[in-house]
Amino acid sequence: FEAGGAAVLGSIQPQPIDAAADGTLPLDKVAMKIKPDDIHFARTKLLSLENTHNGKVLPREYLKEAWEFTRERNLALHVDGARIFNAVVAYGCELKEITQYCDSFTICLSKGLGTPVGSLLVGNRDYIKRAIRWRKMTGGGMRQSGILAAAGIYALKNNVARLQEDHDNAAWMAEQLREAGADVMRQDTNMLFVRVGEENAAALGEYMKARNVLINAS
Repeated sequence: FEAGGAAVLGSIQPQPIDAAADGTLPLDKVAMKIKPDDIHFARTKLLSLENTHNGKVLPREYLKEAWEFTRERNLALHVDGARIFNAVVAYGCELKEITQYCDSFTICLSKGLGTPVGSLLVGNRDYIKRAIRWRKMTGGGMRQSGILAAAGIYALKNNVARLQEDHDNAAWMAEQLREAGADVMRQDTNMLFVRVGEENAAALGEYMKARNVLINAS
C-alpha cells in the first residue's frame, strides 16, 4: 500500500505480520522477523502498530508488553494512530495514558474528528526537529495553512468526546441490520463490516443514492 512509499522515500524494507483476531501483532511472530546481526540483512529498527486496527482497540496490557519488547531489543515503537481517539474513548482514559508506551505516533484529524484535512506526527523535541527537516527535503511543507490548523485545534478541543456517538451509532446500525437479516460480520468502535453479495452491491448503491446517501458500492 501507499504506492511503496516506505521503500522509495524511506529506504525501508517492511516485514508484514498478520494481525491476531484482537488486532494485535503477536510478539512471538514479531521476534521471528527481527534480523540477525549480519551484513546480508537490513537492520531491524522499528515496530509499527495501529490503534485502532480495523476498528479493534488494542488491549492496554498489550501496549505495555509491546513497549517492553522493543526496549529489550533496542527497537523504536511507532503507533499509527489515525483513529487513536476512538481508542481513547473506548478505553475511557487520557491520550497520554496510552501514548506513554511508544516513541512516536500519528493522529488523523479528519477521520472521525471532522476536519477537512490534516494529520499530526507526535514525538519528542529532537524527533520532531528531524521530522521537520525530512518534511522540507521531501516537499511536504504547506503555505498559509493556518485555517487548517484552526480546524484541527477546534476538533481536538470539541470533537473527541463525540466519537462515542459514532461508536453507539455503529452498534445501533449493526443491530438493526442483523434484525433485518443482513450478514453482519462484526462491529468494533466506529467500524461496521457487512457482507453484501456482488450481485447486490450496485443495487445497494442506487438504493442509498435515491435516499441522498452516497456510498462506494463498486
